[in-house]
Amino acid sequence: MLLFVLAYLGGVLTIVSPCILPVLPFVFARAGQPFMRSTLPMLIGMAATFAGVATLAAVGGGWAVQANEYGRYAAIVLLAIFGIILLFPALSDYLTRPLVSLGARLSQSADQSSRGGGSAIATSLLFGVATGLLWAPCAGPVLGLILTGAALQGANVGTTLLLLAYALGAATSLALALLIGGKVYQAMKRSLGVGEWLRRGVGVAVLAAVGAIALGLDTGFLTQASLASTNVLEQGLVDRFHPQQQTADNAGGAMESVVMPTDGSGSMAMTSNNQMMMSGNPATMSGNSMMMAMKPKGVAEQLPVEGQMPPLDGAVQWLNSGPLTAEQLKGKVVLVDFWTYSCINCLRAIPYVKAWAEKYKDQGLVVIGVHSPEFAFEKNVDNVKKPISDLGITYPVAVDNNYAIWRAFDNEYWPAHYFIDAKGQIRHHHFGEGDYDQSERVIQQLLAQAGKTGVSSDIVDVKATGAEAASDTADVQSPETYVGYQRSQNFVDDKGTVNDAAHDYVATTPKLNEWGLTGNWTVGSEQATLNTPGGSIYYRFHARDLHLVLGPGADGKPVRFQVTVDGKAPGDGHGVDTDTDGNGTVTGQRLYQLVREAGPVGDHTFEIHFLDPGVQAFAFTFG
Repeated sequence: MLLFVLAYLGGVLTIVSPCILPVLPFVFARAGQPFMRSTLPMLIGMAATFAGVATLAAVGGGWAVQANEYGRYAAIVLLAIFGIILLFPALSDYLTRPLVSLGARLSQSADQSSRGGGSAIATSLLFGVATGLLWAPCAGPVLGLILTGAALQGANVGTTLLLLAYALGAATSLALALLIGGKVYQAMKRSLGVGEWLRRGVGVAVLAAVGAIALGLDTGFLTQASLASTNVLEQGLVDRFHPQQQTADNAGGAMESVVMPTDGSGSMAMTSNNQMMMSGNPATMSGNSMMMAMKPKGVAEQLPVEGQMPPLDGAVQWLNSGPLTAEQLKGKVVLVDFWTYSCINCLRAIPYVKAWAEKYKDQGLVVIGVHSPEFAFEKNVDNVKKPISDLGITYPVAVDNNYAIWRAFDNEYWPAHYFIDAKGQIRHHHFGEGDYDQSERVIQQLLAQAGKTGVSSDIVDVKATGAEAASDTADVQSPETYVGYQRSQNFVDDKGTVNDAAHDYVATTPKLNEWGLTGNWTVGSEQATLNTPGGSIYYRFHARDLHLVLGPGADGKPVRFQVTVDGKAPGDGHGVDTDTDGNGTVTGQRLYQLVREAGPVGDHTFEIHFLDPGVQAFAFTFG
């Protein structure tokens, strides 16, 4: 129940977000009309449409997004017609004849519609539906919480009800604004006698708002306007009613965790948590080494039973083996490793998982990798096959694009290791990097309990290199940072990025952990795309290693780049994906190691300059 209250209150706060402004002219166009027959149906139509579209966007994938876009275009046309008719009443009868049969003469007020035989309620409801298709509120942590849950838990009635509660909260704010604004509107009509001019003024406002929406200004300029921000208020509600759950015995080590976005974008986010650093955002625990205490469990200690192994159903494909089931695995000790191939924390844990799989395979250990994607490009099975080959992974991998296995385990982290005994019982779990010796002791204990003899008591000696090498956690002072606006933070300009539209960015001097762009970029929800050659990304960081998740453009053409550190070639401090002069090429969608400091770690300014257009940049990570 608290979550529904939270969703409603989050919606109420939408009224002070700048991106609600394009909707207000359409709402105030109903000023002076009967509340029950005009205003209320319109607000119901808006709320219901938003809840439906948001539900589809959360659980329906790309096709729902396309449907939303088509609905948006249709709504723009309908509302433009409405604005024109308000501006030129003489055109009303002519332009609305095709809509009379629908009982929704959007060109006229509810009174005019009723006199023409139409339904004022139906008119207002349809008007609300059209407005709702355009409504894209600047939702912050509250809506992010709802949409994150929707994406991970799948389609359900609860998700739609939460979204509806959020929409009804926003509708409540709009209703109050309309009631107050309506009184002012009517007073102006009575005192000045210029009702017709007011009508035409509303028509101009409607057309201006339609134009702003059609040009993307509602998600570009308006979302950047420093008029109001509800993030602090919303985050307070989130912290009060839905604190981030953390298990006291979660393993120490770097990890990525599914949490709500706090950037005000309103989009579902699976954000990464590497190091518990409150880098300007108290709700997102980001960085590169989230240390959590866990009491060590030695071989002599009895491991508790944490539950039965859930089904392994729902994978879109199995690699390196046929589909496996929990029943088939009875009698085996099983290690389930949740990972995704662009996750630096997962890459650093995989050498140990591979070593255990090889060392204990003849003694009854079965390792199963569950690849649950973070970015959309990680859902491409061919993209997954390549790192499996490059990393030398030979154990079975379930491609969990729909998060079916993820949900079955009630998992929240990358990487996450679940240790299952021969009876099919979960006996231990570990989230994140680290504690590898202890994890191997658990494997040895479970094998011994399964009756295996001659189980080795020594510990694997892993010598990982490149991006797989362990992080220098003592010197990491920079958080994992997303480039797409959905989870972006610490952009060098306080106004943020211009979202979903091409924009020219100029360089400025960053502070520690700030980043910026130069050149012409289009910043999307997950990534920024370079539109012309010569653009760059820069970051003021403090760490030994700097990684950046990159991909070529839609055409797949390689993108050449050059890296500098403090304005110079990296030399011996280059990463595995650059040479000493800082040169490299983006050839696929993956994590690129660009810097590995050879000397003392300090504050440095990194810049990557792209010689070709089309590159897509997703996220920085550090080690």
